[in-house]
Amino acid sequence: MKRIGGLHKRWILNTVMVVFALGMLCVIIVTAVFSAYYHTSVQADLRYRAETTTDFFADYGNLDYSTYYQSCINYAKTFEDRNKIELQFISASGRLVASSYGNWTGQAPVTSDIQLAMDTRAPQPFIGKDEWTGERIIAVSSPIIYSNGQVIGVLRYVTSTRLLDWQILKVFLYSITILALVMLVVLLSSGYYIRTILVPVRQITKKAHKIANGTYGIQIQTKYNDEIGELASAINEMSTQINQNEVMQREFISSLSHELRTPLTAITGWSETLLSDENMDADTRRGMTIIQREARRLTEMVVSLLDFNRIQDGRMTLNMCQADLRGEFEDIVYMYSSRLKQENIQLEYLDDDEEIPEITCDPERLRQVFLNILDNAAKHGGEGGRIEASIRRQQGRLVVQIRDFGPGIPEDELSLVKRKFYKGSSKARGTGIGLAVCDEIVAMHGGDLILENAPGGGTLVTVSLPISQ
Repeated sequence: MKRIGGLHKRWILNTVMVVFALGMLCVIIVTAVFSAYYHTSVQADLRYRAETTTDFFADYGNLDYSTYYQSCINYAKTFEDRNKIELQFISASGRLVASSYGNWTGQAPVTSDIQLAMDTRAPQPFIGKDEWTGERIIAVSSPIIYSNGQVIGVLRYVTSTRLLDWQILKVFLYSITILALVMLVVLLSSGYYIRTILVPVRQITKKAHKIANGTYGIQIQTKYNDEIGELASAINEMSTQINQNEVMQREFISSLSHELRTPLTAITGWSETLLSDENMDADTRRGMTIIQREARRLTEMVVSLLDFNRIQDGRMTLNMCQADLRGEFEDIVYMYSSRLKQENIQLEYLDDDEEIPEITCDPERLRQVFLNILDNAAKHGGEGGRIEASIRRQQGRLVVQIRDFGPGIPEDELSLVKRKFYKGSSKARGTGIGLAVCDEIVAMHGGDLILENAPGGGTLVTVSLPISQ
Protein backbone atom coordinates (compact mmCIF):
# COMPACT_ATOMS: atom_id res chain seq x y z
CA MET A 1 0.00 0.00 0.00
CA LYS A 2 1.37 3.39 -0.96
CA ARG A 3 1.93 5.64 1.97
CA ILE A 4 2.49 9.37 2.17
CA GLY A 5 5.52 9.83 4.34
CA GLY A 6 9.26 10.28 4.31
CA LEU A 7 10.43 12.63 1.55
CA HIS A 8 6.88 13.19 0.33
CA LYS A 9 5.67 14.27 3.76
CA ARG A 10 8.70 16.48 4.36
CA TRP A 11 8.27 18.08 0.94
CA ILE A 12 4.61 18.85 1.66
CA LEU A 13 5.41 20.30 5.08
CA ASN A 14 8.54 22.22 4.12
CA THR A 15 7.51 23.51 0.70
CA VAL A 16 3.80 23.36 -0.05
CA MET A 17 2.73 24.29 3.48
CA VAL A 18 5.21 27.17 3.54
CA VAL A 19 3.90 28.44 0.20
CA PHE A 20 0.34 28.11 1.49
CA ALA A 21 1.19 29.96 4.71
CA LEU A 22 2.88 32.77 2.78
CA GLY A 23 -0.06 32.88 0.37
CA MET A 24 -2.55 33.17 3.24
CA LEU A 25 -0.43 35.94 4.74
CA CYS A 26 -0.53 37.76 1.40
CA VAL A 27 -4.31 37.29 1.22
CA ILE A 28 -4.71 38.75 4.70
CA ILE A 29 -2.40 41.67 3.92
CA VAL A 30 -4.13 42.45 0.61
CA THR A 31 -7.56 42.27 2.23
CA ALA A 32 -6.43 44.44 5.12
CA VAL A 33 -4.89 47.02 2.72
CA PHE A 34 -8.03 47.21 0.60
CA SER A 35 -10.19 47.37 3.71
CA ALA A 36 -8.14 50.25 5.09
CA TYR A 37 -8.17 51.95 1.69
CA TYR A 38 -11.95 51.67 1.27
CA HIS A 39 -12.68 52.81 4.80
CA THR A 40 -10.23 55.71 4.51
CA SER A 41 -11.68 56.73 1.14
CA VAL A 42 -15.28 56.72 2.38
CA GLN A 43 -14.34 58.55 5.55
CA ALA A 44 -12.36 61.13 3.55
CA ASP A 45 -15.34 61.66 1.23
CA LEU A 46 -17.70 62.19 4.15
CA ARG A 47 -15.23 64.57 5.81
CA TYR A 48 -14.90 66.53 2.59
CA ARG A 49 -18.68 66.83 2.40
CA ALA A 50 -18.81 67.91 6.03
CA GLU A 51 -16.20 70.62 5.53
CA THR A 52 -17.93 71.79 2.33
CA THR A 53 -21.25 71.99 4.17
CA THR A 54 -19.69 74.02 6.95
CA ASP A 55 -18.23 76.47 4.43
CA PHE A 56 -21.57 76.65 2.62
CA PHE A 57 -23.55 77.64 5.73
CA ALA A 58 -20.91 80.14 6.74
CA ASP A 59 -22.02 82.31 3.77
CA TYR A 60 -25.56 82.56 5.26
CA GLY A 61 -24.47 84.18 8.47
CA ASN A 62 -26.67 87.28 7.82
CA LEU A 63 -29.94 85.34 8.08
CA ASP A 64 -31.97 85.57 11.22
CA TYR A 65 -31.75 82.65 13.61
CA SER A 66 -35.11 81.01 12.66
CA THR A 67 -34.43 81.26 8.94
CA TYR A 68 -30.89 79.95 9.40
CA TYR A 69 -32.14 77.03 11.49
CA GLN A 70 -34.85 76.23 8.93
CA SER A 71 -32.30 76.38 6.13
CA CYS A 72 -30.31 73.65 7.83
CA ILE A 73 -33.41 71.46 8.11
CA ASN A 74 -34.31 72.06 4.46
CA TYR A 75 -30.76 71.25 3.36
CA ALA A 76 -30.93 67.92 5.16
CA LYS A 77 -34.33 67.10 3.64
CA THR A 78 -33.27 67.99 0.07
CA PHE A 79 -29.87 66.28 0.11
CA GLU A 80 -29.32 64.88 -3.41
CA ASP A 81 -27.09 61.85 -2.73
CA ARG A 82 -29.68 60.22 -0.50
CA ASN A 83 -29.37 56.89 -2.39
CA LYS A 84 -25.88 56.37 -1.05
CA ILE A 85 -25.58 58.61 1.99
CA GLU A 86 -28.02 59.73 4.63
CA LEU A 87 -27.74 63.35 5.84
CA GLN A 88 -29.21 64.06 9.24
CA PHE A 89 -29.79 67.37 11.03
CA ILE A 90 -29.48 66.98 14.78
CA SER A 91 -30.33 69.83 17.14
CA ALA A 92 -27.97 71.07 19.82
CA SER A 93 -29.97 69.07 22.35
CA GLY A 94 -29.24 65.84 20.41
CA ARG A 95 -32.72 65.50 18.86
CA LEU A 96 -32.98 64.27 15.27
CA VAL A 97 -34.85 67.07 13.49
CA ALA A 98 -34.60 66.06 9.81
CA SER A 99 -33.18 63.32 7.60
CA SER A 100 -32.61 62.99 3.86
CA TYR A 101 -34.50 59.69 4.12
CA GLY A 102 -37.73 61.60 4.89
CA ASN A 103 -39.64 61.98 8.16
CA TRP A 104 -37.62 60.47 10.95
CA THR A 105 -39.64 58.53 13.41
CA GLY A 106 -36.89 56.50 15.01
CA GLN A 107 -34.53 57.14 17.90
CA ALA A 108 -32.00 59.96 17.76
CA PRO A 109 -28.41 58.72 17.14
CA VAL A 110 -26.16 58.66 20.18
CA THR A 111 -22.75 57.95 18.65
CA SER A 112 -19.74 59.77 20.07
CA ASP A 113 -19.03 61.86 16.98
CA ILE A 114 -22.15 64.04 17.53
CA GLN A 115 -21.31 65.46 20.94
CA LEU A 116 -17.61 65.58 20.07
CA ALA A 117 -18.33 67.70 16.98
CA MET A 118 -20.35 70.16 19.11
CA ASP A 119 -17.61 70.31 21.74
CA THR A 120 -14.69 70.72 19.36
CA ARG A 121 -16.66 72.77 16.78
CA ALA A 122 -15.03 70.66 14.02
CA PRO A 123 -16.07 67.64 11.93
CA GLN A 124 -15.63 64.32 13.79
CA PRO A 125 -15.65 60.78 12.31
CA PHE A 126 -17.21 57.58 13.63
CA ILE A 127 -16.76 53.97 12.47
CA GLY A 128 -18.65 51.25 14.26
CA LYS A 129 -22.06 49.80 15.00
CA ASP A 130 -25.18 51.94 15.24
CA GLU A 131 -26.57 51.42 18.72
CA TRP A 132 -30.21 51.46 17.62
CA THR A 133 -30.10 49.57 14.30
CA GLY A 134 -27.12 47.29 14.98
CA GLU A 135 -25.77 48.10 11.52
CA ARG A 136 -22.12 48.91 10.91
CA ILE A 137 -21.76 52.49 9.69
CA ILE A 138 -19.28 55.21 8.85
CA ALA A 139 -20.38 58.70 9.93
CA VAL A 140 -18.97 62.22 10.05
CA SER A 141 -20.67 64.89 12.15
CA SER A 142 -20.15 68.55 11.16
CA PRO A 143 -21.21 71.33 13.59
CA ILE A 144 -23.54 74.13 12.34
CA ILE A 145 -22.38 77.40 13.88
CA TYR A 146 -24.59 80.52 13.83
CA SER A 147 -23.08 83.95 13.23
CA ASN A 148 -23.01 84.69 16.95
CA GLY A 149 -20.80 81.60 17.46
CA GLN A 150 -23.61 79.43 18.83
CA VAL A 151 -23.64 75.76 17.75
CA ILE A 152 -27.26 75.25 16.74
CA GLY A 153 -26.88 71.60 15.71
CA VAL A 154 -24.99 69.04 13.68
CA LEU A 155 -25.29 67.91 10.09
CA ARG A 156 -24.34 64.21 10.18
CA TYR A 157 -23.32 62.21 7.10
CA VAL A 158 -23.98 58.50 7.49
CA THR A 159 -23.39 55.54 5.17
CA SER A 160 -23.73 51.80 5.76
CA THR A 161 -20.64 49.64 5.41
CA ARG A 162 -22.71 46.83 3.91
CA LEU A 163 -21.65 47.54 0.32
CA LEU A 164 -18.17 48.37 1.52
CA ASP A 165 -17.93 45.07 3.39
CA TRP A 166 -19.17 43.26 0.30
CA GLN A 167 -16.39 44.88 -1.74
CA ILE A 168 -13.85 43.82 0.85
CA LEU A 169 -15.28 40.28 0.84
CA LYS A 170 -14.95 40.17 -2.95
CA VAL A 171 -11.34 41.22 -2.68
CA PHE A 172 -10.80 38.43 -0.13
CA LEU A 173 -12.55 35.85 -2.35
CA TYR A 174 -10.59 36.96 -5.41
CA SER A 175 -7.37 36.65 -3.42
CA ILE A 176 -8.33 33.20 -2.14
CA THR A 177 -9.16 32.11 -5.70
CA ILE A 178 -5.78 33.30 -6.94
CA LEU A 179 -4.09 31.54 -4.02
CA ALA A 180 -5.99 28.33 -4.82
CA LEU A 181 -4.83 28.50 -8.44
CA VAL A 182 -1.27 29.15 -7.34
CA MET A 183 -1.45 26.22 -4.88
CA LEU A 184 -2.82 23.98 -7.63
CA VAL A 185 0.12 24.88 -9.87
CA VAL A 186 2.54 24.36 -6.95
CA LEU A 187 0.99 20.97 -6.10
CA LEU A 188 1.06 19.79 -9.72
CA SER A 189 4.62 20.92 -10.29
CA SER A 190 5.69 19.64 -6.88
CA GLY A 191 3.98 16.30 -7.48
CA TYR A 192 5.85 15.89 -10.77
CA TYR A 193 9.13 16.94 -9.20
CA ILE A 194 8.80 14.74 -6.13
CA ARG A 195 7.85 11.77 -8.33
CA THR A 196 11.12 12.21 -10.24
CA ILE A 197 12.82 11.76 -6.86
CA LEU A 198 10.60 9.22 -5.09
CA VAL A 199 10.20 6.74 -7.97
CA PRO A 200 13.93 6.11 -8.42
CA VAL A 201 14.47 6.26 -4.64
CA ARG A 202 11.80 3.56 -4.14
CA GLN A 203 13.46 1.44 -6.82
CA ILE A 204 16.85 1.92 -5.17
CA THR A 205 15.37 1.11 -1.75
CA LYS A 206 13.72 -2.06 -3.08
CA LYS A 207 16.97 -3.27 -4.62
CA ALA A 208 18.92 -2.28 -1.49
CA HIS A 209 16.56 -4.40 0.64
CA LYS A 210 17.20 -7.35 -1.68
CA ILE A 211 20.94 -6.85 -1.30
CA ALA A 212 20.56 -6.58 2.48
CA ASN A 213 18.61 -9.87 2.46
CA GLY A 214 21.42 -11.65 0.65
CA THR A 215 20.62 -11.23 -3.06
CA TYR A 216 24.07 -9.95 -3.94
CA GLY A 217 25.18 -8.93 -7.40
CA ILE A 218 21.89 -7.37 -8.58
CA GLN A 219 22.19 -4.01 -10.32
CA ILE A 220 20.02 -0.90 -10.17
CA GLN A 221 19.08 0.59 -13.52
CA THR A 222 18.73 4.39 -13.53
CA LYS A 223 18.56 7.02 -16.24
CA TYR A 224 19.55 9.91 -13.98
CA ASN A 225 23.01 11.48 -13.96
CA ASP A 226 22.46 13.48 -10.78
CA GLU A 227 22.92 12.59 -7.10
CA ILE A 228 20.35 9.78 -7.44
CA GLY A 229 22.36 8.29 -10.27
CA GLU A 230 25.53 8.53 -8.17
CA LEU A 231 23.73 6.77 -5.28
CA ALA A 232 22.57 3.97 -7.60
CA SER A 233 26.09 3.57 -9.00
CA ALA A 234 27.55 3.40 -5.49
CA ILE A 235 25.03 0.69 -4.47
CA ASN A 236 25.72 -1.23 -7.70
CA GLU A 237 29.44 -1.14 -6.96
CA MET A 238 28.80 -2.25 -3.38
CA SER A 239 26.54 -5.08 -4.58
CA THR A 240 29.17 -6.29 -7.04
CA GLN A 241 31.92 -6.14 -4.45
CA ILE A 242 29.83 -7.97 -1.84
CA ASN A 243 28.94 -10.64 -4.40
CA GLN A 244 32.60 -11.15 -5.23
CA ASN A 245 33.44 -11.39 -1.53
CA GLU A 246 30.59 -13.85 -1.00
CA VAL A 247 31.86 -16.05 -3.84
CA MET A 248 35.37 -15.99 -2.39
CA GLN A 249 33.96 -16.73 1.07
CA ARG A 250 31.92 -19.70 -0.15
CA GLU A 251 34.86 -21.08 -2.09
CA PHE A 252 37.09 -20.73 0.95
CA ILE A 253 34.53 -22.35 3.29
CA SER A 254 33.92 -25.18 0.84
CA SER A 255 37.63 -25.82 0.39
CA LEU A 256 38.35 -25.60 4.11
CA SER A 257 35.40 -27.86 5.00
CA HIS A 258 36.52 -30.54 2.59
CA GLU A 259 40.07 -30.28 3.89
CA LEU A 260 38.85 -30.67 7.48
CA ARG A 261 36.58 -33.64 6.87
CA THR A 262 39.39 -36.12 6.16
CA PRO A 263 41.46 -35.51 9.33
CA LEU A 264 38.30 -35.27 11.46
CA THR A 265 37.08 -38.58 10.12
CA ALA A 266 40.45 -40.10 10.97
CA ILE A 267 40.44 -38.57 14.47
CA THR A 268 36.91 -39.80 15.14
CA GLY A 269 37.63 -43.28 13.81
CA TRP A 270 40.87 -43.74 15.73
CA SER A 271 39.36 -42.35 18.93
CA GLU A 272 36.60 -44.93 18.70
CA THR A 273 39.18 -47.65 18.03
CA LEU A 274 41.33 -46.60 20.97
CA LEU A 275 38.31 -46.33 23.29
CA SER A 276 37.50 -49.95 22.52
CA ASP A 277 40.70 -50.98 24.34
CA GLU A 278 39.59 -52.24 27.74
CA ASN A 279 43.10 -51.92 29.20
CA MET A 280 43.19 -48.14 28.79
CA ASP A 281 43.68 -46.30 32.10
CA ALA A 282 40.97 -43.89 33.35
CA ASP A 283 42.80 -40.63 32.61
CA THR A 284 43.65 -41.66 29.08
CA ARG A 285 40.08 -42.83 28.48
CA ARG A 286 38.75 -39.51 29.76
CA GLY A 287 41.07 -37.63 27.41
CA MET A 288 40.14 -39.81 24.43
CA THR A 289 36.44 -39.29 25.20
CA ILE A 290 36.98 -35.53 25.10
CA ILE A 291 38.87 -35.88 21.79
CA GLN A 292 36.03 -37.96 20.35
CA ARG A 293 33.34 -35.53 21.51
CA GLU A 294 35.14 -32.46 20.17
CA ALA A 295 35.94 -34.20 16.88
CA ARG A 296 32.24 -35.00 16.43
CA ARG A 297 31.35 -31.42 17.25
CA LEU A 298 33.80 -30.14 14.66
CA THR A 299 32.42 -32.66 12.15
CA GLU A 300 28.91 -31.33 12.75
CA MET A 301 30.16 -27.79 12.20
CA VAL A 302 31.84 -28.82 8.94
CA VAL A 303 28.61 -30.49 7.78
CA SER A 304 26.69 -27.31 8.62
CA LEU A 305 29.19 -25.21 6.68
CA LEU A 306 28.91 -27.52 3.67
CA ASP A 307 25.11 -27.40 3.86
CA PHE A 308 25.23 -23.63 4.15
CA ASN A 309 27.42 -23.43 1.05
CA ARG A 310 25.00 -25.65 -0.85
CA ILE A 311 22.12 -23.37 0.14
CA GLN A 312 24.07 -20.28 -0.93
CA ASP A 313 24.92 -21.85 -4.29
CA GLY A 314 21.41 -23.23 -4.79
CA ARG A 315 22.73 -26.81 -4.73
CA MET A 316 20.77 -27.96 -1.68
CA THR A 317 18.42 -30.77 -2.69
CA LEU A 318 15.84 -32.82 -0.81
CA ASN A 319 15.26 -36.56 -1.06
CA MET A 320 11.50 -36.51 -0.70
CA CYS A 321 9.56 -39.56 0.40
CA GLN A 322 6.59 -40.56 2.53
CA ALA A 323 7.76 -40.70 6.15
CA ASP A 324 6.33 -41.16 9.61
CA LEU A 325 7.67 -37.95 11.08
CA ARG A 326 6.21 -38.64 14.53
CA GLY A 327 8.26 -41.82 14.74
CA GLU A 328 11.36 -40.00 13.54
CA PHE A 329 10.83 -37.21 16.07
CA GLU A 330 10.22 -39.64 18.97
CA ASP A 331 13.43 -41.51 18.12
CA ILE A 332 15.36 -38.22 18.15
CA VAL A 333 13.87 -37.20 21.50
CA TYR A 334 14.63 -40.62 23.03
CA MET A 335 18.19 -40.60 21.75
CA TYR A 336 18.87 -37.01 22.76
CA SER A 337 17.30 -37.33 26.21
CA SER A 338 19.99 -39.86 27.22
CA ARG A 339 22.69 -37.40 26.26
CA LEU A 340 21.03 -34.51 28.10
CA LYS A 341 20.76 -36.55 31.31
CA GLN A 342 24.53 -36.49 31.51
CA GLU A 343 24.27 -32.67 31.56
CA ASN A 344 21.52 -32.73 34.22
CA ILE A 345 18.88 -31.52 31.73
CA GLN A 346 15.50 -33.27 31.60
CA LEU A 347 14.00 -33.62 28.10
CA GLU A 348 10.24 -34.13 28.50
CA TYR A 349 8.18 -35.45 25.59
CA LEU A 350 4.57 -34.18 25.63
CA ASP A 351 2.80 -37.08 23.95
CA ASP A 352 -0.28 -36.43 21.81
CA ASP A 353 -2.45 -39.45 21.00
CA GLU A 354 -3.98 -37.86 17.90
CA GLU A 355 -3.11 -39.77 14.77
CA ILE A 356 -0.64 -38.02 12.47
CA PRO A 357 -0.46 -39.24 8.87
CA GLU A 358 2.75 -39.72 6.96
CA ILE A 359 3.95 -36.63 5.14
CA THR A 360 6.08 -36.08 2.06
CA CYS A 361 9.46 -34.85 3.29
CA ASP A 362 13.18 -35.47 3.50
CA PRO A 363 13.39 -37.24 6.90
CA GLU A 364 17.20 -36.95 7.13
CA ARG A 365 17.11 -33.19 6.63
CA LEU A 366 14.29 -32.77 9.14
CA ARG A 367 16.19 -34.91 11.66
CA GLN A 368 19.05 -32.46 11.16
CA VAL A 369 16.65 -29.58 11.91
CA PHE A 370 15.23 -31.16 15.07
CA LEU A 371 18.66 -32.12 16.40
CA ASN A 372 19.97 -28.61 15.78
CA ILE A 373 17.02 -27.05 17.63
CA LEU A 374 17.44 -29.46 20.56
CA ASP A 375 21.16 -28.73 20.63
CA ASN A 376 20.45 -24.97 20.72
CA ALA A 377 17.93 -25.47 23.52
CA ALA A 378 20.54 -27.34 25.53
CA LYS A 379 23.30 -24.79 24.86
CA HIS A 380 21.31 -21.58 25.33
CA GLY A 381 18.54 -22.66 27.73
CA GLY A 382 20.08 -25.61 29.55
CA GLU A 383 20.44 -23.63 32.75
CA GLY A 384 16.67 -23.98 33.14
CA GLY A 385 17.20 -27.71 33.66
CA ARG A 386 14.26 -28.73 31.49
CA ILE A 387 13.26 -28.91 27.81
CA GLU A 388 9.80 -29.76 26.50
CA ALA A 389 9.17 -31.28 23.06
CA SER A 390 5.89 -32.05 21.32
CA ILE A 391 4.49 -32.96 17.90
CA ARG A 392 0.85 -32.66 16.90
CA ARG A 393 -1.55 -32.04 14.08
CA GLN A 394 -3.04 -28.57 14.01
CA GLN A 395 -5.25 -26.95 11.34
CA GLY A 396 -4.04 -29.17 8.52
CA ARG A 397 -0.37 -28.80 9.44
CA LEU A 398 2.15 -30.81 11.40
CA VAL A 399 3.51 -28.69 14.25
CA VAL A 400 6.69 -29.50 16.19
CA GLN A 401 7.48 -27.37 19.25
CA ILE A 402 10.61 -27.38 21.40
CA ARG A 403 10.77 -25.15 24.45
CA ASP A 404 13.56 -24.50 26.92
CA PHE A 405 13.29 -22.74 30.28
CA GLY A 406 16.41 -20.61 30.02
CA PRO A 407 16.74 -16.81 29.86
CA GLY A 408 15.11 -16.54 26.42
CA ILE A 409 16.19 -14.30 23.54
CA PRO A 410 16.45 -10.50 23.91
CA GLU A 411 13.53 -8.87 22.09
CA ASP A 412 15.82 -6.82 19.83
CA GLU A 413 17.53 -10.05 18.65
CA LEU A 414 14.44 -12.16 17.89
CA SER A 415 14.23 -11.00 14.29
CA LEU A 416 17.97 -11.53 13.74
CA VAL A 417 18.73 -14.98 15.19
CA LYS A 418 17.99 -16.80 11.92
CA ARG A 419 20.48 -14.71 9.98
CA LYS A 420 23.69 -16.39 8.93
CA PHE A 421 26.64 -16.04 11.31
CA TYR A 422 24.52 -14.14 13.82
CA LYS A 423 25.17 -15.14 17.44
CA GLY A 424 23.90 -12.08 19.27
CA SER A 425 24.69 -11.74 22.96
CA SER A 426 24.92 -15.49 23.55
CA LYS A 427 28.22 -16.74 24.98
CA ALA A 428 27.61 -20.32 23.81
CA ARG A 429 29.95 -21.84 21.23
CA GLY A 430 28.84 -22.15 17.63
CA THR A 431 29.16 -20.76 14.12
CA GLY A 432 25.83 -18.94 13.98
CA ILE A 433 24.70 -20.72 10.81
CA GLY A 434 22.77 -23.67 12.26
CA LEU A 435 19.43 -21.86 12.44
CA ALA A 436 19.99 -20.30 9.01
CA VAL A 437 20.41 -23.80 7.54
CA CYS A 438 17.38 -25.10 9.47
CA ASP A 439 15.23 -22.20 8.30
CA GLU A 440 16.18 -22.90 4.68
CA ILE A 441 15.44 -26.64 5.00
CA VAL A 442 12.03 -25.97 6.57
CA ALA A 443 11.26 -23.35 3.89
CA MET A 444 12.15 -25.89 1.16
CA HIS A 445 9.48 -28.14 2.70
CA GLY A 446 6.94 -25.31 2.43
CA GLY A 447 6.97 -24.79 6.20
CA ASP A 448 7.79 -22.10 8.74
CA LEU A 449 10.40 -21.91 11.49
CA ILE A 450 9.32 -19.49 14.23
CA LEU A 451 11.31 -18.42 17.31
CA GLU A 452 9.67 -16.55 20.16
CA ASN A 453 9.96 -16.03 23.89
CA ALA A 454 7.62 -18.37 25.77
CA PRO A 455 5.23 -17.09 28.44
CA GLY A 456 6.92 -17.48 31.81
CA GLY A 457 10.42 -17.47 30.36
CA GLY A 458 12.50 -19.48 27.95
CA THR A 459 12.53 -19.84 24.17
CA LEU A 460 9.83 -21.57 22.12
CA VAL A 461 10.77 -22.85 18.66
CA THR A 462 7.93 -23.91 16.35
CA VAL A 463 8.32 -25.86 13.11
CA SER A 464 5.13 -25.92 11.04
CA LEU A 465 4.99 -28.24 8.02
CA PRO A 466 2.18 -28.90 5.52
CA ILE A 467 0.56 -32.33 5.65
CA SER A 468 0.30 -34.08 2.29
CA GLN A 469 -3.26 -34.91 1.24
